[in-house]
Amino acid sequence: MESLNRSDEPLYDVAIIGLGPAGLTLSHILGRRGLKVIVIEKEPVFYGNARAVYTDDECLRIFQAAGVADDVHKDMMFDIPVQFTYEDGTPIGQYIPTGTPNGWPIVNFLYQPYLETKLSEKLGKYDHVKILRGREFRSLTQDEEGVTVYHIASEGTGYGQKQENPKPKEEEDERSIRASFVVGCDGGRSKVREFLNVKLKGKNFPEPWLVVDLRQKNLELGLRHLPYFNFYCDPNGPVVSCPQPDGHHRFEFRLKTGTSKEYMERPDTIRKLLSKHVNPDHFEIKRRLVYTFNGLVADRWKEGRVLLAGDAAHMTPQFMGQGMSSGIRDAFNLGWKLIEVIHGRAGERLLETYQTERYFHAKEMIQISTILKDVVSLENKFLAAMRDGFLRAVRLIPSVYKIFQEGKFKPKPKYKQGKYFGIPRNSSNRHAGTLMPQPDLQIMDGTNRKMDQIAGDSYALIGQGIDPRKGLSEKSLSFLNSLGTKYITIYEKGKRPQGIRGVVRDFDPGLNEVEDIYSLLKPWFKEAGYKKNGVVLLRPDKFVFGMAKSNSNKLVEELERQLDRRPVHRAAQVRSFVQV
Repeated sequence: MESLNRSDEPLYDVAIIGLGPAGLTLSHILGRRGLKVIVIEKEPVFYGNARAVYTDDECLRIFQAAGVADDVHKDMMFDIPVQFTYEDGTPIGQYIPTGTPNGWPIVNFLYQPYLETKLSEKLGKYDHVKILRGREFRSLTQDEEGVTVYHIASEGTGYGQKQENPKPKEEEDERSIRASFVVGCDGGRSKVREFLNVKLKGKNFPEPWLVVDLRQKNLELGLRHLPYFNFYCDPNGPVVSCPQPDGHHRFEFRLKTGTSKEYMERPDTIRKLLSKHVNPDHFEIKRRLVYTFNGLVADRWKEGRVLLAGDAAHMTPQFMGQGMSSGIRDAFNLGWKLIEVIHGRAGERLLETYQTERYFHAKEMIQISTILKDVVSLENKFLAAMRDGFLRAVRLIPSVYKIFQEGKFKPKPKYKQGKYFGIPRNSSNRHAGTLMPQPDLQIMDGTNRKMDQIAGDSYALIGQGIDPRKGLSEKSLSFLNSLGTKYITIYEKGKRPQGIRGVVRDFDPGLNEVEDIYSLLKPWFKEAGYKKNGVVLLRPDKFVFGMAKSNSNKLVEELERQLDRRPVHRAAQVRSFVQV
């Protein structure tokens, strides 16, 4: 039969299936580094309603790497306290993190349509990133050189709000595109995952919740008494109250056993539930929906040249606000690895570390979200009273309460030992496989920049008060230069070289010398056992590959070994349509 490619499309480095937050983030990461990307999205238009409502500092740091952090953050509410409260809204305990270890606020509430619209608009600056809306993934074939994706015309389902309406065969307009790699970011009902016969493992939670999204008719009316995020720990019916930007607000109500979906979605029922918290007449109801949730992880995230990300790879209960954020982490972890492989700076074996790194962290997020769900949703009045008593007692022990207030129960950005790309974690490499903090650093002209702005998009070799190139062999230096490595010396505050004798007076253009003016890194180095002269080799995603004392030749040798550089087949360089 003839080829199904009935278009003059050029060939691509990466094809992304799905344009939700994970797909949008991945498109930015790849587009920023010059890769040729095509995105296939079955919905003709954006959803227009909120789903996710929260993200954290780690994800804003990823948006920073994508070049969009300032644009998206200005539409968010940040540093808002998160509370466990009694039925009447009186606080039992508060989560109020005060630090900014990643250079951004930890708590950020958002309105997802604003986020997605901004991310989509900003993709317009990349001529090499193409979006195909109203096209649905059907199937794929792959070989050692690339993947051929077959897609058909689609009217969409309004993001699950209406039934699929398959077109007659003669109207499907089947076409194909060819790419070196394909990433399925097509959500919890992923057709890419289904096509690959990848199974989900975990637990479905049958207890239904009603979500009601509101918008104030007048920004001065109706919400002064609800300034913070509240988990109402009411055994008669747990409730979530979530502030959002621009007068938007969300309530979620746990349905009582035996209550029907139809009853809960009735206007009079919704009005009755809302009336306990707000005057419904002051609000427009944007959406009402009864839903259940899942804690599931795919057993395989990679099949040949096809990978899964976001909800296609894992589904997280909403109680920690980490569903979307986990997908954004996937996009960055996978994105930089695809870039290195496609540009020939790493062998394809690097892509195997995508699942081994992200799987365990995503699973931990599911577990802590499930625990939080269980704490909030207690219906047994005796157990609920014990919970409330425990939370009150914790407040009386400052050291313990601080763990709760600062959110130290949240899984850290730290990869499982033996499962990550980097030096094995040991006494001299305690931070290997962990995300390095991002301090504000001062350059010589007195202005401040975030560390990642200086470190750039590739690897970075950082010296603790020393030139990190000191002692490097020509071979090591040449290899690091081939990766586009940035070299940075970070001085403690007030410890720059100075004096009229014995100090070099001109800057080295190959070295960035900066000052840690808020001393964020001093305790970090100390924790790793380095009081001075430590050297850190950072991966492009700012996770630590490894650390050394002064001389880092062994780090570089291990980096070269693990990168296993070999030529990669690029479908964008090889026109070979699969015949069917």
